[in-house]
Amino acid sequence: MSTLTQSESATAPQAGAAFLSVRDLQVRFRTEDGIVKAVNNLTFDLEKGKTLGIVGESGSGKSVSNLAVMGLHNPRNTTIEGSINLDGQDLLAASQKDMEKLRGNKMAMIFQDALAALSPYYTIGRQIAEPFMKHTGASKREARARAIEMLRRVGIPQPQTRVDDFPHQFSGGMRQRAMIAMALVCDPDLLIADEPTTALDVTVQAQIVDLLKDLQQESGTSIIFITHDLGVIREIADDVLVMYAGRAVERGTMREVLKRSQHPYGWGLLSSIPRINASVDVPLEPIPGTPPSLLNPPAGCAFNPRCAYKELVTGDRCTTERPPLAMANGHLSACHLTPAQKQSILTEQILPRLSS
Repeated sequence: MSTLTQSESATAPQAGAAFLSVRDLQVRFRTEDGIVKAVNNLTFDLEKGKTLGIVGESGSGKSVSNLAVMGLHNPRNTTIEGSINLDGQDLLAASQKDMEKLRGNKMAMIFQDALAALSPYYTIGRQIAEPFMKHTGASKREARARAIEMLRRVGIPQPQTRVDDFPHQFSGGMRQRAMIAMALVCDPDLLIADEPTTALDVTVQAQIVDLLKDLQQESGTSIIFITHDLGVIREIADDVLVMYAGRAVERGTMREVLKRSQHPYGWGLLSSIPRINASVDVPLEPIPGTPPSLLNPPAGCAFNPRCAYKELVTGDRCTTERPPLAMANGHLSACHLTPAQKQSILTEQILPRLSS
């Protein structure tokens, strides 16, 4: 299992403990309205060949943190602090030239909107072939053959002819498969999938997830899977990191987080999932309120304005003191509730609600 320190400011792990190691990552954006604190003291590890699922609402910092890993933020209005270490290489200290060598080769990203990420002016085959030629020095003939091979590998029918089609000639699911082919054409060691199943129907979602699992088994690629859908996370992740307002609020194995969540935000996410066996008369239970502005996040626990359990915490700690990530009933969570209180709420309120 991938590991996470109990303190966000903990020292780095021993050499070789993780393929990707992120420590105390902070990402700030300068805007006309002020400084956006997009990611705050984020720490996590990812082992080789494992999948880390990162979940949370829009604006929680999921994509921003992983764009920092890829080195894709605009340096003119972005400040990044902390450390990002990929297989022994410090990415934040790497030059732009070094990052260009790594992107598409050692690490790659599948973007959420394939139609926006793919150029409408070039064929699918050319867009898959170009990174392969750049990183391997292959000829156009070799790169075209590789593009056809990758389209076949991701399940595109008739790849010999579809290789010459343009993105608008592909369906949404096929475009996402083409994006996966482009990301994997150089067999990267790290693949970041940024909500790759969003806006796809459930059948295509399942196909994309199965495809990524099969490709991971073939190549041993490490995967970061970003989503707001806990149902998808259940099918693909080894470990889960829950983010809220730019911070990690819960971390553990997939089973621990989805079956025994120890954070009110995690309970809210689980309770808002539609259940097949639920009565049609039972309404969904969305999390009340909205995520906070990262220009001026709340003091103390950022989730406290939306939390239904803060009255159980003695004093005003929820509004004045930010809870650290700490072990609670088997995995890490950042909440002032005691482990006994969390277990009682989970057992007496959350689990019965989810099984009803």
